[in-house]
Amino acid sequence: MEPLRFNLEQSDIPTHWYNVVADMPKPPAPTFGPDNKPVPLEKMAAIFPMALLEQEVSAERWIAIPEPVREIYRLWRPSPLIRAKRLEELLGTPARIYYKNEGVSPAGSHKPNTAVAQAYYNSQAGIRRLTTETGAGQWGSSIAFAGQMFGIEVRVFMVRVSYQQKPFRRSMMRTWGAEVIASPSSLTQTGRDYLAKDSENPGSLGIAISEAVEEAASRADTNYALGSVLNHVALHQTIIGLEAKKQFDLAGDWPDMVFAPCGGGSSFAGAAFPFLADNAAGGKNGKLVRLVAVEPASCPSLTKGLYAYDYGDASGFTPIMKMYTLGHDFMPPGIHAGGLRYHGNSPLVSQLYHEGLIEAISVPQLATFESGVMFARAEGIIPAPESNHAIRAAIDEALRCKETGEAKTLFVNLTGHGHFDMAAYDRYFDGALDDHPYSEEALSTSLRHLPQVG
Repeated sequence: MEPLRFNLEQSDIPTHWYNVVADMPKPPAPTFGPDNKPVPLEKMAAIFPMALLEQEVSAERWIAIPEPVREIYRLWRPSPLIRAKRLEELLGTPARIYYKNEGVSPAGSHKPNTAVAQAYYNSQAGIRRLTTETGAGQWGSSIAFAGQMFGIEVRVFMVRVSYQQKPFRRSMMRTWGAEVIASPSSLTQTGRDYLAKDSENPGSLGIAISEAVEEAASRADTNYALGSVLNHVALHQTIIGLEAKKQFDLAGDWPDMVFAPCGGGSSFAGAAFPFLADNAAGGKNGKLVRLVAVEPASCPSLTKGLYAYDYGDASGFTPIMKMYTLGHDFMPPGIHAGGLRYHGNSPLVSQLYHEGLIEAISVPQLATFESGVMFARAEGIIPAPESNHAIRAAIDEALRCKETGEAKTLFVNLTGHGHFDMAAYDRYFDGALDDHPYSEEALSTSLRHLPQVG
C-alpha cells in the first residue's frame, strides 16, 4: 500500500528555529519610533521580555529551542505531512499535493508554536500576566493554552466581528483560564474612542492590538504578546517547514511550490522560510522552490498595499515598521477568515516580497469556501477559513497542471481545522456569504494617513 502519511519521531522535533535574516540579501529595514529615531530595545522591554527582543533583532541563522518549550511541543509535534491522494484523484491532476496538518495542536492551529515559546520567555522574566489580541481566535486560544502551561494570567481583546461569529473560540479561551473582551471595548481609551465614533464598530486586528498594547504599557505587572508579524513570531513558526523538509525526504519528494495563508505572515513564514534557506544556497539539487503567500482579496496587503513605513496597530502605539500595508486605520470587510483581516504584513515577509524572493496572490472568500468543502469531501478534514486560502491556490495550480500535464509537487500549510467555523460553512451552503470587496476609496484614504519617516 502506497504511504500517504509521513511521520517523524518525537526525537526528530527540531532543536533549533531557523532565522531567515541570516540568508536575506539585505538586512531588515530598521524600526522607528514616533521621534523618527530607531527604537532601542530597552524601550520595547516595557512590554516584551528581553529574550524575545534579542530574537527580534538577531541575525544568527539558528536559535536554540529551550527544552521546556520542546517538552510542551511533544504534546502534538511533530505534526504529520500527508499526501492528498484523494484530492488529486478528484481533480484529475498529475500534480502531487501534500499538506502539513497543524490542526492537531491543542488549540487546533499553528499558533501554539509561538505561543508556548512566548509564554516560556515571559515566565522566565517573572511575568505573570499577558494581554493580547485575536481575530478568529486561533491565537487567543493558543496563548490562553500556553499561559495555562506556565501559570500566566491572560486577557484577550477579540475583534468584535469574530467575537460574535466564533463563540466556541471564546469558550476555548475561557476553558484555559483566559478573560475574553470584545474589541473595541470600553476598558481602554482606544476602545472608547472608536466606540464614540461608531457604537457598532466591528473591530479590526489593528484596534485590538492597540487595546492590548495600551493596557500592557499601563501596568508594570503585564507584558504584551503578539501572534504574528514580528520577527520572533516568524522565527518560532519555522518549526513547521523544518519538520516538513525532513518529511519530504522520507517521502522521496520535494516541493516545486509552497502555499500558505498570509495575514500577518506567521503561517507563511513558518512553512516557507526554511525552504528559502535552500533557495538562497542555490536550491536542493539545483531546484528552487516557489514560495506563494495567499491572502484574502478583501484585505490584500501584499498584492494591493503600499511598501511603506506604518504602525502595526490602529492607534499608533506600536513602533513604525516597513511593510506592505493598506494603512493602519483601514477597516477590512468582515470576512470569516478573521485571522487574515490585518492591514499590514510581516516586515520580513514584506521585504522578501519586495525583493522578488517570494510570490503573493489574493483569492476571494466564496472560492476559498468552495475549495474547503472540496478538500473536506476528499480528505476528510474540514479546514479553517484561513487554511482554505492556501488550499484554493494549490487547487488552482493543480488544475493548471492538469491542462499542461506537469507533475508538480505542491505543499500546503494547512494551518488549522474549521471545527469552530461551522456557522461560516452553513452560511456558505445557504448562499448567505459574499466576496466582501474592499473599498478603493477607503484604501486610498487610509494610505494618506501613513506616518512620515525620514
